[in-house]
Amino acid sequence: MTEPCESLAVVLFQLGWPDSLEAVEPFLYNLFSDPDIIDFPFARLARPTLARLISTRRARHVQKHCASIGGKSPIRELTARQAAALERELRESHALAARVFVAMRYWHPLTEEAVERIVRGDFRELVLLPLYPQYSRTTTGSSLNEWNRQYHARARQPLATRLVREFYNHPGYLDALVEKVNEGLARFAVTARDTSSGAEAGQAVAAVSDRRRDVPVERLGRRPAGPSLHEDVHLVFSAHGVPVRVIEAGDPYQAQIEATVRLVVARGGWRNPHVLCWQSRVSPGKWLEPSLGATLRNLAARGPAPDSAGPGARRVLVIPISFVTDHVETLDEVNIEARALAARLGIAQFELMPALNDSPTFIRALADLVLARVDVKTAALR
Repeated sequence: MTEPCESLAVVLFQLGWPDSLEAVEPFLYNLFSDPDIIDFPFARLARPTLARLISTRRARHVQKHCASIGGKSPIRELTARQAAALERELRESHALAARVFVAMRYWHPLTEEAVERIVRGDFRELVLLPLYPQYSRTTTGSSLNEWNRQYHARARQPLATRLVREFYNHPGYLDALVEKVNEGLARFAVTARDTSSGAEAGQAVAAVSDRRRDVPVERLGRRPAGPSLHEDVHLVFSAHGVPVRVIEAGDPYQAQIEATVRLVVARGGWRNPHVLCWQSRVSPGKWLEPSLGATLRNLAARGPAPDSAGPGARRVLVIPISFVTDHVETLDEVNIEARALAARLGIAQFELMPALNDSPTFIRALADLVLARVDVKTAALR
């Protein structure tokens, strides 16, 4: 089947995840067969055997996590919604003859499936848009390497191609995060402490209440000036970890995550204490620290700073800063496992920030990233 005649193809890179319990082991095999993940001297010879061994041993553990959220990750459906929303935005708001495709790295729709659809089409330009805001060779780098292997093996006349390497500091992306953090904070009840600062604090509360009556929460953006609500809520920014050796080899991922956190906090204007931690360790060796679990233990024991006196943190909002869709690592690892740990530690209220998913602000940011890299006249609808 030939794809409709269009000018612009946009490809969203994403990790992918099993869409059934039966898919877990082959997914893991694909993951641990990746030369950008398993790399050591003579790895090319040992990798297939090692991938089979690891995937067999880890399958039951991962199946348990998938079963806890309904037997599969929603990442495929959520990424498809992002693609559909981005295509509508490009076509309806910017009059571009664009089609948006999804290329998952380790499960369907795989990169080779997206390549087949594009080479059957009649496109003039190609934009590769990884849904990894912060660059790492283990994510964007791996997806790009796989794209190059598959695309150049199939394309007779490769298209003019442009890459969005990262967007960790893009204003629209930061605005989308601020909106979602504000949504998360809105889940916390107003306490006596929130309103104990006198008339000025009361005015700030009233201002926020007035705005919320008339404006959808996703449009609130920056918080108002003055004392913010829920200042005792600890903002825990949690990013997917990577091995320290990756960072020591020059990978910019950690620095870009840290920059995103600084920019979001400044843009949001919150006075809340905040901390950055790491999650989702999947292999031996030293990984970035502190972990999410260690961070929760520290907050529960000591509060916002190492020299804090008195009781530990009572209210926590976890912000999955490196994830743009909900999937196992947010819905199970954070919302089930970390939530249970927080309860055992005596944290009274634990909330998970809603994921970006197909947030209109986030979709507009993605469209802006595409527009900055294409010839608008060539790609215009006719």
